[in-house]
Amino acid sequence: KFSDHEERLSGSDREEDEDDVEAALKKEVGQIRASTEQKLRRFQSVESGANNVVFIRTQGIEPENLVHHILKDMHTTKKKKTRVILRMLPISGTCKAFMEDMKKYTETFFEPWFKAPNKGTFQIVYKARNNSHMSREEVIKELAGIVGSLNPENKVDLNNPQYTVVVEIIKTVCCLSVVRDYVLFRKYNLQEVVKSSKEDAQQKSSLTEEQNSEVVKAETEEEEKSSKEVKEEKK
Repeated sequence: KFSDHEERLSGSDREEDEDDVEAALKKEVGQIRASTEQKLRRFQSVESGANNVVFIRTQGIEPENLVHHILKDMHTTKKKKTRVILRMLPISGTCKAFMEDMKKYTETFFEPWFKAPNKGTFQIVYKARNNSHMSREEVIKELAGIVGSLNPENKVDLNNPQYTVVVEIIKTVCCLSVVRDYVLFRKYNLQEVVKSSKEDAQQKSSLTEEQNSEVVKAETEEEEKSSKEVKEEKK
């Protein structure tokens, strides 16, 4: 809640303000600003421009810390708290989705994590929606180069990086964030992060069995093909 400055004025202050035209005008402007601030919400839905994507604007909240806290809680408690949300990604900065704009913006945006003396291992994940003019390979190559230029000790790690640079392009807007524990929290997937180790093991086992069955099937088809060729040769 935002405080109302007008309510904190004493009775004598109000009388003085009423006698002074300039002060009265300032007070009126202050009241208008306070009224506008009170209408602001901590969370406000904004049109994203893409199907199945909800964008929530925050006021006075660091999106990386908020999302990390939510995922950490779900990972610890293993309690499923949503049925329809698949992934939750923080967005800390935006720029135009053109290579020159992205390069210029990220040179400053990446500094808190990657500029010397700061350093760390990293990976870059990229996804584009309703956009066909950007090249995934080019974006990853250019942004990785910028991270390396900020500190040569920054190294790529695709298995378990300290930081993951999230690049989400929607139409002509590039949304950026640098997140922690991306692998631990299953790519920030709210459905996967609550699964227990036993469920993961069962899922992997089921997947392995399915893959093996496909291999056996393929081998059987090869055997049938070989037997047909042998039969034809005998004929």
